Amino acid sequence: MRPGLGERWLRAAYEGAAWLKLLSPLEALYRWVVTRRAAAYRDGRRRVWRAEVPVIVVGNVTLGGTGKSPLVAWLARHLCDGGWRPGIVSRGYGGKAERQSYPLHVTIHTPISQSGDEPRMLVRQTGVPVVVDPDRPRGARALLAQGCDILLSDDGLQHLALGRDIELVVVDGARGFGNRRCLPAGPLREPLSRLSEVDALLINGAPTFEPPDGAWTFRLMPVRWRSLENGVACPLDPPPFEGAVHAVAGIGNPGRFFATLEALGLQVKAHAFPDHHRFTPRDLGFGDTLPVVMTAKDAEKCDTLALKNAWVLEVEAAPEPAFVAWLDRRLAGLR
Repeated sequence: MRPGLGERWLRAAYEGAAWLKLLSPLEALYRWVVTRRAAAYRDGRRRVWRAEVPVIVVGNVTLGGTGKSPLVAWLARHLCDGGWRPGIVSRGYGGKAERQSYPLHVTIHTPISQSGDEPRMLVRQTGVPVVVDPDRPRGARALLAQGCDILLSDDGLQHLALGRDIELVVVDGARGFGNRRCLPAGPLREPLSRLSEVDALLINGAPTFEPPDGAWTFRLMPVRWRSLENGVACPLDPPPFEGAVHAVAGIGNPGRFFATLEALGLQVKAHAFPDHHRFTPRDLGFGDTLPVVMTAKDAEKCDTLALKNAWVLEVEAAPEPAFVAWLDRRLAGLR
């Protein structure tokens, strides 16, 4: 599939295309709006609701995939191992429930059209309560009613109406901050000065840029294959198929997924789709019998397509031990 306008723009923003300088006036206006909005929450002109339990926000300052969702899943499991009862609140990008359905309590049977792909994937990977609601404080209250004693706000950095105790920002190590300019002249949702306010910056993979002081790294580790047809899990090596594969990815950074497959020794026929793409049988009809492999996020959108010989690569985040130790110290202070 040829990249759409959005994908071509995002690539230009990360590669530093010179023509984006033409958008500098719009960038200045965007920065002004973002700065004024943050100031309104900071000085009390806009209301911040604080839960009676700790809230950890995991988000991005950049557009495009960073590996945030696997890190949220790791955090949820880590909190469970530490005796917490976590819940996840999400905006549910790509889903659109009826207004009266919010807050939407997500299960593995919730239609993607209502929840979006990432919330249902997080339910499958963690087993903790997940609620989708454009109104984050309302979604948080729904989780408290379920007995959660700590909340994770997925992709919640810019949702300032929900108070937070810890802010974690995730960035892709290979793409970094692109041309370091704000929308629409670059990939930044907020100026890079925002990083001085957050609690931790987590870099997915080895950084190709000079990381700020105190940043930590994590890796996405392939752990198993899962049959899309029947859910049966198979070891990573040897894979449950042979030869070349069709690799499909409708995520923010499909190139990272394709590179992971190649590192596993697979001969990859790559098919990139827009982020949150709703797959149809026609998208995946390649006219041969080669296996089709995909990400866990894409699998949530393909589980009703009755695909044969389709496989999901399950990955898990693996943060460096120093970050885990820091996080555990912070959590101990929040009990």
